[in-house]
Amino acid sequence: MSIVSNHLPTAELQALDAAHHMHPFTTNDELATRGARVITSAKGVYLRDSEGNEILDAMAGLWCVNVGYGRDELVQAATRQMKELPFYNTFFNTTHTPVIALAAELAKLAPEGLNQVFFAGSGSEANDTNLRMVRVYWAEKGHPEKSHVISRKNGYHGSSMGSGSLGGMSYMHAQGGMPIPGIHHIGQPDWWAEGGDHTPEEFGLARAQELEAKILELGADKVAAFIAEPIQGAGGVIVPPATYWPEIQRICEKYNVLIIADEVICGFGRTGNWFGSTTMGIKPHIMTIAKGLSSGYAPIGGSIVCDEIAEVINAVEFNHGYTYSGHPVCAAVALANLRILQDDNILDHVNNVAGPALHEAVSKLAEHDLVGGFNIKGMMASLPLTPHKETRAKFATDAGTVGFMCRERCFANNLVMRHVGDRMIISPPLVITPEEIDVFHSRAKKALDDTYKALKDADMLKAAS
Repeated sequence: MSIVSNHLPTAELQALDAAHHMHPFTTNDELATRGARVITSAKGVYLRDSEGNEILDAMAGLWCVNVGYGRDELVQAATRQMKELPFYNTFFNTTHTPVIALAAELAKLAPEGLNQVFFAGSGSEANDTNLRMVRVYWAEKGHPEKSHVISRKNGYHGSSMGSGSLGGMSYMHAQGGMPIPGIHHIGQPDWWAEGGDHTPEEFGLARAQELEAKILELGADKVAAFIAEPIQGAGGVIVPPATYWPEIQRICEKYNVLIIADEVICGFGRTGNWFGSTTMGIKPHIMTIAKGLSSGYAPIGGSIVCDEIAEVINAVEFNHGYTYSGHPVCAAVALANLRILQDDNILDHVNNVAGPALHEAVSKLAEHDLVGGFNIKGMMASLPLTPHKETRAKFATDAGTVGFMCRERCFANNLVMRHVGDRMIISPPLVITPEEIDVFHSRAKKALDDTYKALKDADMLKAAS
């Protein structure tokens, strides 16, 4: 078996990668031509690549490295568990101490009434679980026809057949036969891009009322659940207007529709509370968890389930599960991660130190000629790019062209900042310091300046007609 050293030349590593590794959400032929960025180590909020560049990771990996890189406590937790019990399943009337302890701790942290956890290996798997669980729940209640699930356009819930169907990403639905039957989508609460002349409050109410219209179209006796992220992450950090979630809650209660809150990004401190549902005032029946649950150090996800649903599901054999449901090493790492979040008072750091500093930095960046405003909640934010601030205009170029240009200039300035269409997305480790946020601001401003100049030089600062 060959061992690849970090000391191989970058070009050799890139060639090996191109020859054998298929990347997700990537045109691999194009990547092979340009060569992948090779990350070799990380500490705190910084990555280091094979060329020795130190890169500030303003995306916390994929929204997940909440406690930062290089936490020895998590390494030690994994090592201890691997020595004691590296694997055993939770099928066949069996359990183990890490999964027992983790489930109990999550029940303590979750909102009142959510006391049981079904574990998975990722958020995608957990949302597949949710889809089956709500359908089984209603069938066992004597309503098998109550099987349809409503979601939102541009929402993201994973990329498997089930979870990818629940999500509302049209470019994903274009491949592989999605969405599967029984999944429906309504408009997203994105006032900046779609609100027109409405106030945010008017727009939020109107978009929430699309849910009621869809329920009535399908028949309330046919609708099992509504699934949504408290704040859309991969869709562009879309913070809904204040009127949105209270109206959603009212509608779901009126028509006896379950609420699934996808907390994969919003959970575990990202919005300043343990869960985004608390931040946004949602009372969910199921919460999807992953990412920040282990700060990305081990693959683990799950569904935190309310007592009402758990009582029904637990009375039957739920023919569903995964080899790695409640994997002992992943559970031990997640438990140690939750301990760090509590012992280091990281939620307090988010609310009183890092959050205010990030808000200030993002608001300054929003003054840039290329930026049309900003969205922020806790430690997730976005900057929509526009050729004309006052009208919130879109660029004449294809959507995402300018965002991609800015993303590449971020990388050139040793900063990871993602683009979603023509929005720049920020979601750093929760432990980031004000001094590191200053570094982020400096590098982000330079990237925006470079992008603006490139657009001006190419005569691309034009609004769509």
